[in-house]
Amino acid sequence: MYRVWNFVTNYSLLLIIGAVIALIWANTDPQAYHHFVEHPLWFNDLIGVDFSYWAKSYGAGYEAYEVGDITRVLSLHYLVNDVLMALFFAIAAKEVWEAVILKNGALRGKKAATPLFATAGGMFGPIAVYLGLAYFMGSDTYNAVANGWAIPTATDIAFSYLVGRLVFGAGHPAVRFLLLLAIADDAAGLVILAIFYPSGDLAPEWLLLSFVAAVGVFLLANWLPRKLDRGNQDRPVSTFVRRKLHFVPYLIAACLSWYGFAQSGLHPALGLLPIVPTIPHADRAFGIFSEAEQYLTDLLNQFEHALKHPVEIILFFFGLLNAGVEFSSIGDATWLVLAGLMIGKPFGILLFGWVAARPLGLGLPKGMRIVDLVVIGCVAAIGFTVSLFVASVAFETGPVQEAAKMGALFSFAAAGVSIMAGKLFRVVKQNG
Repeated sequence: MYRVWNFVTNYSLLLIIGAVIALIWANTDPQAYHHFVEHPLWFNDLIGVDFSYWAKSYGAGYEAYEVGDITRVLSLHYLVNDVLMALFFAIAAKEVWEAVILKNGALRGKKAATPLFATAGGMFGPIAVYLGLAYFMGSDTYNAVANGWAIPTATDIAFSYLVGRLVFGAGHPAVRFLLLLAIADDAAGLVILAIFYPSGDLAPEWLLLSFVAAVGVFLLANWLPRKLDRGNQDRPVSTFVRRKLHFVPYLIAACLSWYGFAQSGLHPALGLLPIVPTIPHADRAFGIFSEAEQYLTDLLNQFEHALKHPVEIILFFFGLLNAGVEFSSIGDATWLVLAGLMIGKPFGILLFGWVAARPLGLGLPKGMRIVDLVVIGCVAAIGFTVSLFVASVAFETGPVQEAAKMGALFSFAAAGVSIMAGKLFRVVKQNG
C-alpha cells in the first residue's frame, strides 16, 4: 500500500537539491550566499524581522532608512522559514491529527502504546546526551550550546521511513513501528517549538486572534451548515459552502491565525495548526505515504493535494536558505547534535521501548524483537529537515547556529549506521 519512494521524490528530493546547492554556494562564495538569504523583499510595519536587527546584521547601508513606518523587513529567509514553512507544518499536523482523531488512527489504542513510549525515549535520550556532554565540555561550551537541546530530538519521517524499508523490508512490523514513532515525534516537536522556541517577546493575548479564527471558521463553515441541513437529505447549505466557498473561509482563518502567532511571539511557522482540526476530514485514513489517500475527497485531503507541489518548491528553498554552512564552521555543536542523534536516539528508544514491552507488559508487534529497537533507533537518528529548522530558531545567526546545522546535515550518516546495525543484529528482511 505504501509508496514511500513517491513521497521522498515529491517532498524530499528538491529539499536535498536545495541543500546541496547551498553547501556548494556557501563554501565557494559565502558573502554572495548570505546576501541572497537575507535579501530584503519588503520594508513595512506588519511582518518580518525587526528592521534595526536586520540592518545591523545584514543591511549595511540601510541604517538611514529606519524612519517612519519602516520597522520590519520581510526578507527572503523570513518569507520561507516563517511564512511558507507554515504550509509544511500544516501537512505534518494533518497527519498527526488524523492519527489521533480517527477511529482507526495510528496513534490510538494499545497498538500505539509501545511506540509512544519509545518516542519519549527517542527524545529524552538525545537531550540527556547533548546536555550531558556539553556539561562535561565546560561551562563556556554548555552556556553557548544549551539552547539547542531540542535539535537532536527530531526524526525526519520521509528519510527515516525510506531507510527503514531498506533495512527491514517493506513487510516487517518494525517499519510500521518506526512510522508511528516518527509521527508521534513530529507531534512532540511541534509542541516543543511552540513552547520553548518563541520567535520574540511573548504577547499571549494575540493568541486570542488565532483562537477566534479557528472557532469562528469551524462554527460558520462547518458546524452551522450541518445544523441547518439537519433532516434534509439534499444538504443544500453544506453543498453551497463546499462548492461555492470551498477553501476561502479556511484561507481567511489561516491568515488571521498566522498573524496572531506572529504577533504573540510564538513561531509563526506553527500558525496554521489551530485551523487544521476545523477542516472537514474523512472518517478514515489509509496512512501517511499511502497511495490510496489521493482518492479521499474530503476538504482536508483536498487541501493536502493542493499543497503538494507548492510545498515541494518551498522545501527546495528551505534547503537552499538554511543548509548553506561553511565546513570551517564545524564545532562543538556539530558533534553534540550528532552524538545526541546517533547515541541518544538508539539508547533512549531501546530503554523506553524495553520498559514498555517487558516490565509494563505492553508488548511488541508480532515478529519484532527487542534488539530491533536498537536498529529502529539508528534509523530514527536521521534528523535533517526538522533538526535544521530547530537549529535555525534555537540560535541566533552565527558560528554556533552554523555548527549545529552541520550536525543536522551530518545526521544522514545514520543511514549507513542503520544498514550496518541491521547486519550486525541479523535483521531478516520481510518484503511481503
